[in-house]
Amino acid sequence: MPGPLDGVVVLDLTHVLAGPFASMVLADLGAQVIKIEQPGIGDRSRASGPFIDGESSYFMSINRGKLGMTLDLSKARGKEILLQMVERADVVLENLAPGAMKRLGLDYPVLKERNPRIIYAAISGFGQDGPYAGKPALDVIIQGMGGVLSITGEPGGPPIRPGVSQGDITAGLFALIGTLAALHERARSGLGQMVDIGMLDCQVAILENAFTRYFATGEVPQPLGTRHPVTAPFQAFQTRDGYITVALADGRRDQWPLFCSAIERVDLIDDPRFKDGWVRSQSYQELEPILTEAMRKKTSQEWLAEMEALGIPCGPVNTIDQVARDPQVLHRGMIRDLPHPRLGKVKSVWTPVKLSRTPVGADTPAPDLGEHTARVLREFSNLGEEELRSLREEGVV
Repeated sequence: MPGPLDGVVVLDLTHVLAGPFASMVLADLGAQVIKIEQPGIGDRSRASGPFIDGESSYFMSINRGKLGMTLDLSKARGKEILLQMVERADVVLENLAPGAMKRLGLDYPVLKERNPRIIYAAISGFGQDGPYAGKPALDVIIQGMGGVLSITGEPGGPPIRPGVSQGDITAGLFALIGTLAALHERARSGLGQMVDIGMLDCQVAILENAFTRYFATGEVPQPLGTRHPVTAPFQAFQTRDGYITVALADGRRDQWPLFCSAIERVDLIDDPRFKDGWVRSQSYQELEPILTEAMRKKTSQEWLAEMEALGIPCGPVNTIDQVARDPQVLHRGMIRDLPHPRLGKVKSVWTPVKLSRTPVGADTPAPDLGEHTARVLREFSNLGEEELRSLREEGVV
């Protein structure tokens, strides 16, 4: 059975992370994604390690399920081929610096002339307009400017980058959401449109209650380690032999008494300083040493067994190797062996999207540079072998 986006054609002009992640999800959802790269150079992430027998595992992890072709968009013939492909495509996705596509003569107004139904999604550091639009931006810069680094880390410590490139990933996901919304709207209007995604905008959008707290109280949010700013306990605790997380839900009034019983501090149950999650978070300086001392008395497994029996939300703090063999993760099919023409099989993280009726997930490996160029050109431009040979000789493909 075809995927939910079967029949949607995506021209993928992206590189490195934010854009390739978005286009990979589109491929997972069944779209035909054609990754277009510069001849002889390709996506810069092809040179990113670690490598498996010379193959970039980084590139493979965010480019599965795509057809790969090369096309020099600085050459007149390359431009014309792309415009011919645009006529039959649904989506163009790029994450070049604002203005780069216009300098190539391939920006949205030009593509719209060739295909009014085209959806043009552009990811950039700061969006297509504004005082910062022309500035370069990478993940850590955006996380810093967006406030994420300022609230990540331990109290009184330096700014800490989260252990994931969420500045890029978040922008990729919002680009995906915008693209799907534009596709849905096109079914009604018959017209495409531009999707303009700024990484900084995305950081502001995901800062949960940080802005809400600032607007409500005037206090500037600060790093809190692993704990939550408006409820407690809701954090990682050190045990006798490691760490676990405990998170009491505010809507469950029975959980605080049960937790107090578990840590053998029933005297805290009716203490007015700790009557609910919000009050406990405001009194955390008094509460923290009590909880820290109590949680260090037992091992992680002892605490997990006891708290799970009481219905208290808790979990281990897993390392990546532990996650990779976690029974729930494996049951959900989140780690897959994907076929590779030279490496045999390569372990890969799978899509988290599960649909009850329609298959999801692209199980073909990331393409070699230009692997499907001839196939794509035959399909989209009706070029014969002689013309293909000429394009290769001219360095167009």
